Amino acid sequence: MIPVFDGHNDLLFRLWQKNSATAVSNFIDGEKEGQLDLPRMHDGGFAGGFFAMFVPSETGDSALHKTLNPPPYSAVPHERAKQVTGEMVGLFHRLTAEVPSRGFRASLSVSHIRRAMAEGAIAAILHLEGAEAIGPDLSELDELYAAGLRSIGLVWSRPNIFGEGVPFAWPSSSNTGAGLNEAGRKLVKTCNIKRIMIDLSHLNEAGFWDVAKLSTAPLVATHSNAHALSPSSRNLTDEQLRAIGQSQGMVGLNYAIDFLQNDGVLHSDIAPEILIRHLDHMISVAGEDCVGLGSDFDGATVPDFLRDVTGLPKLVEAMRQGGFGEKLIAKLTHENWLRALGLIWGDP
Repeated sequence: MIPVFDGHNDLLFRLWQKNSATAVSNFIDGEKEGQLDLPRMHDGGFAGGFFAMFVPSETGDSALHKTLNPPPYSAVPHERAKQVTGEMVGLFHRLTAEVPSRGFRASLSVSHIRRAMAEGAIAAILHLEGAEAIGPDLSELDELYAAGLRSIGLVWSRPNIFGEGVPFAWPSSSNTGAGLNEAGRKLVKTCNIKRIMIDLSHLNEAGFWDVAKLSTAPLVATHSNAHALSPSSRNLTDEQLRAIGQSQGMVGLNYAIDFLQNDGVLHSDIAPEILIRHLDHMISVAGEDCVGLGSDFDGATVPDFLRDVTGLPKLVEAMRQGGFGEKLIAKLTHENWLRALGLIWGDP
């Protein structure tokens, strides 16, 4: 089975929402809830990826992924974000402490990832989706780095003290609002120094280009699709995809139906060929070394043919049916992510 390294999932958020003392043990044993648990991850060939810490807004979240044009999401207070993020860090550490014999390992380098994959374990990168837990002096970034954070999205789809996230809208461009402010530029520079990966997935277009001008690292959008095929504000224009390729960065195909369809209707009976069409387009613009997968498992509705993580082999087979050779499939499923992380982390 071909291993799949994933650009984005919301497992930590789902387990945190359950607020249960048994959440981790249920995940280990195979709870059959959500789209990810440990047995199903192994069954689907899920080899690792970015595990996001996401703090929900206090208003608007009930509409998330239920409509293509939800109302704006409210900003999250810093203290609340710190508390919730700390709880998710604790969940992540519980997973890596309680599951080692079943193969769930915190990964701080590409060599860690390669070792885990070679031994059949799941390589887990701690990711922050939206930087509300970090204050303007960035002291919390040091604390999170010490706790294992190696990837950060400056914003989610709402404003914070660093910049503006792109609101969910269809049809729409991501050209909404201003770019990064001084605090946002400082955060980008500090992430470069610490070799923390910067995720541009939820950033508006002005912010994207600010990072492109400022950052010394490859540009990465962990879970976004092609705007040319599905005009969601969350998807990337060809100009953005081209910039990612020129920087030797990465874009991860998002399985969320919101960002795949092209008829303005939310429906889950999306054929595998639609995902292959997005991959094909992103490869044609960004290049075959700069495209991978970014599922959004446990954070979105995915096509019926996938259903959950056990559907990954069906996606791989769809790549074959779409004319992708085995060498390209290996790049898309895992090798490209490791190449990009090697450049960003300085650990080829």
